[in-house]
Amino acid sequence: MSVSYGVGDAMPDIALETPDGGDVKISDFKGGKLVVFFYPKDNTPGCTMEAKDFTALKGEFDEAGIALLGVSKDSPRKHQNFIAKHELATPLATDAEEGGLSDALGIWTEKKNYGRTYMGMVRTTYLVNSDGRIAQIWNKVRVKGHAEEVLKAAQAL
Repeated sequence: MSVSYGVGDAMPDIALETPDGGDVKISDFKGGKLVVFFYPKDNTPGCTMEAKDFTALKGEFDEAGIALLGVSKDSPRKHQNFIAKHELATPLATDAEEGGLSDALGIWTEKKNYGRTYMGMVRTTYLVNSDGRIAQIWNKVRVKGHAEEVLKAAQAL
């Protein structure tokens, strides 16, 4: 599946499960700015660093009126453990359903590693404006310095 949403498009409003068993949708943040960062898997080195980096800057995002949401295919229970283990302050959500948000965005896709082919999440971040439209996309994110770069872009929006 190819990425079918770009800058200026409305972010799909598909419900995601929260670690406490509730749900969250993009429309819940309408009227404010939102950063949604998709990552492959809880408790892996790059994903842990990314979540901790966003957590470290959460106060600055909050001051600027920018909500954060981290999303992976991990179960709500895994998210609870990930949050507790690393003292994360960044809200997380589960996109486990087939046809979910990452599928709609085209970032749950076939990957290849060491000759093995599998389905996986492409590390991607979306900055969503107060109208629910995509203002900026970071594809195939390199974790180091990423949270700071997103904060600057979101503050400038």
